[in-house]
Amino acid sequence: MNVRMASKPMAETSLPNLDEACFRPIDESRLFDAPRLSHKPRVLLLYGSVRVRAFSRLVTEEAAAILQTLGAETRSFNPSGLPLPDDAGADHPKVQELRDLVSWCEGMVWCSPERHGAMTGIMKAQIDWIPLALGAVRPTQGKTLAVMQVCGGSQSFNAVNQLRILGRWMRLITIPNQSSVPKAFTEFDENDRMKPSPYYDRIVDVMEELVKFTLLTRGCADYLVDRYSERRENAEELSKRVNQRAI
Repeated sequence: MNVRMASKPMAETSLPNLDEACFRPIDESRLFDAPRLSHKPRVLLLYGSVRVRAFSRLVTEEAAAILQTLGAETRSFNPSGLPLPDDAGADHPKVQELRDLVSWCEGMVWCSPERHGAMTGIMKAQIDWIPLALGAVRPTQGKTLAVMQVCGGSQSFNAVNQLRILGRWMRLITIPNQSSVPKAFTEFDENDRMKPSPYYDRIVDVMEELVKFTLLTRGCADYLVDRYSERRENAEELSKRVNQRAI
């Protein structure tokens, strides 16, 4: 006969591994009573193609117009001329432009074509040039992100799934909604404006959600990503760890 032994209940205060000097109760006032910022939400839009008629760019232009109507300030980065990662220094003008825009923004939109079942190299190169850290500061941490993709054929979600993984890796607050536009070449008129469709409506949904999440979180973003483990490190140790040379 199998006899199951009852597990011994752990005392509520039995946390021998916890550094009480660095452990802090949740301060709800820093979440719900954070100062309300008065400036417009700042959103950076990145797209993953340099074609003359790039549908990922056209989608981000539609998204920018929607964001502006919702009260956001938008800027876009043109990836043309951006060198391959590690093929130039961080002082390259296009790299500096991209990094300055990332530091400026409070939220981002990433939109890539799907090529060979994945995001484009142009899209990935932009993300690879965004540093995880500058000193002990992470320029993407705590900011919001919306992901979208355009497809040349039937609807797919490979690119947005990959972009979500990258958003998590960059410690961005990636919103739940997303957009995938199939047969994108059929969704724009001769003036390169998107035609009315459920795909356009979904982009409106995504931009609404992005602005809401940005407004909710930007005033307390630093507190949202304040971590016990990092409080245990001093600034010098933290800087060394987050700035390890990439292999």
